[in-house]
Amino acid sequence: MNIHSTTKKLFVLDTNVLMHDPASIFRFQEHNLFIPMVVLEELDHAKKGISDVSRNVRQVSRFMDELIRDADQRTINEGLPLSRIEHGPGGGSESPGRLYFQTRQLKHLLPDDLPGQIADNSILSIVLALGKEYPDVNVILVSKDINMRIKAAALQINAEDYHNDQTIEDIDLLYSGSTALEPDFWEEHGSKMESWQENNKTFYRIHGPQVADWYPNQFLYIDDESGFEAVVKTCDGESAVLQLARDFRTKHHSVWGVVAKNREQNFALNALLDPDVDFVTLLGTAGTGKTLLALAAGLSLTMEHKAFLEIIMTRETVPVGEDIGFLPGSEEEKMAPWMGALMDNLELLGSRSGTTDWEQGASQNMMMNRVKIRSLNFMRGRTFLNRYLIIDEAQNLTPKQMKTLITRAGPGTKIICIGNLSQIDTPYLTATSSGLTYVVDRFKGWENSAHITLKRGERSRLADYASDNL
Repeated sequence: MNIHSTTKKLFVLDTNVLMHDPASIFRFQEHNLFIPMVVLEELDHAKKGISDVSRNVRQVSRFMDELIRDADQRTINEGLPLSRIEHGPGGGSESPGRLYFQTRQLKHLLPDDLPGQIADNSILSIVLALGKEYPDVNVILVSKDINMRIKAAALQINAEDYHNDQTIEDIDLLYSGSTALEPDFWEEHGSKMESWQENNKTFYRIHGPQVADWYPNQFLYIDDESGFEAVVKTCDGESAVLQLARDFRTKHHSVWGVVAKNREQNFALNALLDPDVDFVTLLGTAGTGKTLLALAAGLSLTMEHKAFLEIIMTRETVPVGEDIGFLPGSEEEKMAPWMGALMDNLELLGSRSGTTDWEQGASQNMMMNRVKIRSLNFMRGRTFLNRYLIIDEAQNLTPKQMKTLITRAGPGTKIICIGNLSQIDTPYLTATSSGLTYVVDRFKGWENSAHITLKRGERSRLADYASDNL
């Protein structure tokens, strides 16, 4: 192995990085990579199976096979050129770094209380040995495992998280979907304003400096007695067309018996009921009404307006506590324990559709016939036509899983992704790398998508107090 002392960094990849992102070996730009033999052993043990991790491992093996296929021993020792062309948003770019494999035994440098037989400790030992053998090279361990990085810090090893999977650096910078306008907005932007009505809807054409910062289907409001609320229909950087938002806060304009209890819920119902919006994301903490609003809008569109054939609801089956094992029954029966939130909300919506027990029971049975529960495990290869698809607990999905689900949409299908980024249960996923964060950021500029972050809990005063103080 011949690692030249240059200004480049040498990144040693942990197994979990390759399992998380198969293309990670092409994400380090001009820097060099080193893969220990124990990482290849762990990849080999994880290659069998039908999980996403197993698929990622097999893809990593294919990438490495492409790189090493025509290489001889001398080329391997000098490092394989990472010459794969990346086709990203910025076009094609070539990674000039090199990939090194461990081709010989490196001297064991771990303390006696850290046996090298454990895979993590073997990797730490290799990083220490590389640092001693190449003192002029900046050797950095890259791992998604927090405890691995803590052990590395205790051994004075440079260790970093894998950041390329992060959509944004700070979750506070995530697009919220609504923006408050300054009280003097009309003084600055009202001079060239045009207004008109079309199909009982009021529109404004606005010119001014703030227009450049708006996105399609972004909701705007002025927090004063005027109560101005509008949605951006089109924007081209110089002008924008706004449409006055509908008010769903009164019983006369309720959606399947549900009224909006705050501004964000009203914006969410506007987005959910807009026929021009094919993709809606709803973020919010527990009790903000995400599932209830999505279901109420879905029932209204499916059963009253006949816009969709049925509602399909699915979610990632990540348990909060210990797994209770295999469940008997059909697909719907197996998914039923995971769909408690759906049942709770359907019971509430059914109770609002009649005055007698018989009417409520009949309505609930009718709703259940139009609501189907499906497992994520069987989504690959499917195409949904004229369906209203709700993806619950979407914060536990990776960007790849999210892409797989959204690309199932056929003509006439609307997809609703709902989740809470503070309740991520999947290992190695964070609020900045979740698939839900990924789609919120990537879809914010598309004219047929909308996003709203719900801020106020409306479940109960007990739930609100617990959310704030526990």
